Amino acid sequence: MSAPIQTRSPQATRGGVDIRLPWWAVALPVLAFVALLLLILNPADAHAAAEQPAIAQLLEQVEQLTAR
Repeated sequence: MSAPIQTRSPQATRGGVDIRLPWWAVALPVLAFVALLLLILNPADAHAAAEQPAIAQLLEQVEQLTAR
C-alpha cells in the first residue's frame, strides 16, 4: 500500500516572505543615523541646542500663540 505524495506549490518553495515597507520605514532610521553622526562630528552644535531645551521652546511658542 503506497502513501499519497504531497507536492509543494511553487510559491511555497520560494523560501521567503514578500513584505514591502513604506518609504518612511527606511527614511526615518537613515535620517536619525545622519543626525546622530553629525552630532558626533560637531559636538559644539549640541551644546548650543542644550542651552534652551526643545520643551522650553515649545512652551514659549504656545504662550505666544495664546497671548494673541
